[in-house]
Order: sequence, then C-alpha cells, then structure tokens
Amino acid sequence: MSIRRIAALATSFNRKELTLASLQSLFDQRGVADIELTVFLVDDGSKDGTGEAVAARFPQVRLLYGDGNLYWVGGMRKALDAAMQEEFDAYLWFNDDSHFFDDALSRIVACAEEQASRGAAAIVVGSMRDPKTGAWSYGGFRKRGDYHRLYFDPVMPDETRVLPCDTMNGNFTLVPAVIVRALGNMEKTFRHKMADLDYGMRARRKGFSVLIAPGYLGECAYDSLKGTWIDSSLSRRKRWAHLMSPKGAPVKEWLLFTYRHYGWRWPLYAISPYIKTLLK
Repeated sequence: MSIRRIAALATSFNRKELTLASLQSLFDQRGVADIELTVFLVDDGSKDGTGEAVAARFPQVRLLYGDGNLYWVGGMRKALDAAMQEEFDAYLWFNDDSHFFDDALSRIVACAEEQASRGAAAIVVGSMRDPKTGAWSYGGFRKRGDYHRLYFDPVMPDETRVLPCDTMNGNFTLVPAVIVRALGNMEKTFRHKMADLDYGMRARRKGFSVLIAPGYLGECAYDSLKGTWIDSSLSRRKRWAHLMSPKGAPVKEWLLFTYRHYGWRWPLYAISPYIKTLLK
C-alpha cells in the first residue's frame, strides 16, 4: 500500500508561536513531493489569536474551532471526525508544541509502507527528544508487569531498526486508514489524557502492530510535573483539585482506562492515585 494522501491532525490552545513553529516544520518537510498533506487544526477557544495567525500564515490549513472545553482529546476527536469524512490513506497525529526534523514525515511514511508491504498495517510512532537535554520525551511504550505492579516503560528508539511496542503518545504518530476504520475515533470518555495510550492498546488487541520508527523524528519538551497532582510541594487540597481536573486522573476516565488495560489488578490501580493523594 502506498501512502499518498495524509490528514495531519492537531489541537491548539493559547500557544500561538509554538503552533506556528510546529506547522512551519511540518510544511518544511523534504522528500515528500508525492504526498498530499492536508492539515486539520482545532483552535479550542484560544485568546491569543492562534486561529487568526494560522489562517494568515497557512491559509491551506483547515481550521476548526472549539469553545475552550475540548482539551486535547476533544480537539483531536473533532479533527479526526472532520478528516474521516474524506478519503485519506493515513492520519498523522501531531502535537502543536513539537518541532519535526525535515525528514520526519518521509521516514515515518517509509516505515508504514514497509510494514504494509508485508501484509500487516501498523501504527508507526515517531520518538521525540527534549530540545534542552536531548533526552527521550515522548514516543512508544512497552507494558510490563509483575505480581505487584504494572509499568508502561518508555522505549528508546534504535538508530537503524524499527522496534515493536505496546502503545504510544500521539505527538507524532501515523495511523493507517485501515486501522482507523477498524477502531474508529479516540475514546470519547477521555478528555485530555490516556486516549492515545488507549488507542494503541486497542489496536494491538485488534491484531495490529505498534512500531517505533528508527531514530528521533523531532523535539518536544517534556511536560513538567510541577504544579500537577504529583507535585508533593502542593497542599493536599490543591493536589486533589489537580487530580480531579481533565489534566489529572478524573474518576470516570481513570476507572475506564484501568479496567480496560490493567488486567485483574485494575481495582487496585483504580484507587491508587486517590489513596496516595489523600495520604501524602
């Protein structure tokens, strides 16, 4: 299968300069003259003029709008919904705070086409590194468990080989159309987190592979844990508020995620962040 028509999907909220820079790096890709790239960007109620700036600088971008309550998953669902109304060979998820190396798209497409030539479609993950430290920041994960605990271990990309993994972040991820047809959109229960991890593991259960492209394909700063529910310097009240927010682990979303993916131990994991926050 040749990948010639790609829908690139992203959502943005109040980070105009980062969004413009990310889009520029996407449109500056080389070695993709035979690929038709259509970008669907959701501006989720930005107050900093993101939508207007994108429209002026990149009139080819399909702009969609939210009211500020879509968060990352809601925005990505809206973009994918719009893209699924047309015929594309693959869907590229990307974060608007990422910068992509100028051969990133050609490399990730080559991996997907190579896998398809073997008769099995695969999600292909592009690993990101932190621009300041050079350390891994986002990419693929392997699921690992023992009797007491379950882990999602990040997988460092190999410079030359494609590596298998169990699931992924959606910072720069190519999903072939056949997988989107099989799985549909992201899970609507999730609002900001967990939907990309959930999607990868659901794909695996359907018999598809999740693969990590060789090397790093771009840069994206790792989100700091400071000011989140994990930040032990905050009061218990503030940590609880962050935990219950869409960017934390709200009960309905966390229960669904653990029920789907944590096996027989899921009730223990379901209550663990709430117990830890109350006790510490």
